[in-house]
Amino acid sequence: MRHLAIKPRFHPFLSAALGLAVLFSAATGALAQTKPKVTDAGDKPTSAIYIGNSFFYYNNSLHNHVGQLIAAGQPGFRHRASSATISGSGMNWHDVESYFRPNAVGSYSFGANNTVSFNKLDRLFDLAIMMDCSQCPLHPQLKPLFHEFAKKHSDTVRKHGAKPVFFMSWAYKDVPSMTAELAEAYTQAGNDNNALVIPAGLAFGKSIAKMPALDLYVADLRHPSVAGSYLAACVTYATLLKASPVDLKYTAGLDPAIAKHLQTVAWETVQEYFKP
Repeated sequence: MRHLAIKPRFHPFLSAALGLAVLFSAATGALAQTKPKVTDAGDKPTSAIYIGNSFFYYNNSLHNHVGQLIAAGQPGFRHRASSATISGSGMNWHDVESYFRPNAVGSYSFGANNTVSFNKLDRLFDLAIMMDCSQCPLHPQLKPLFHEFAKKHSDTVRKHGAKPVFFMSWAYKDVPSMTAELAEAYTQAGNDNNALVIPAGLAFGKSIAKMPALDLYVADLRHPSVAGSYLAACVTYATLLKASPVDLKYTAGLDPAIAKHLQTVAWETVQEYFKP
């Protein structure tokens, strides 16, 4: 998929105490105090579109890693995914309506020997997995747009027979306080829009607390390393499929012990986040 050639510029978000109702545990990472109302995606999703930015498309795209995990953990289950991303984008950059136009996104796919299959789809996507820019849900000037477009895009997605899902992003490596703040913001948005939330950011916090030597970031302290993308994929798999990724054979080329750690962190995070 082609992405806009816009080099994202990030600035550390150094927020003062925002009075958010959050808890932080040094042993387990940050946990949102507000509990999610929606706890599962319903039936196994047969298709999804990922709508976001470079946090999704780094390391050959999050949806590809999730697809590999599904292939490893759900033999015989067919799942189709697409990714619509713009570098540095927030939710308001995306024309979600256009992603559901007929005979466009997902209308064909490539198989072995570069063969093309034209898809006849009763429903384009089961899920639309959406993420805002990395600091938009917290930034004083941008968080109103986060809530505005969380609702607008959720309404659009439902109009087309799909379910909205929010992807909770992670803190900047040098601003760990963002973990709890993002968790609260995404959980609240999920509750406001009756949408499932994928708690990837909480898993980053938990992994760092348990294994600080494992770097989940590349040099810019923002984007995910392969380990970071793999952790996010494991959390997505566990959230959407309601299944543990622990001991799945797909490891994204990581050392098996590192992959096992990330799989375990993902499963523990999902269980804790959705615990009644």
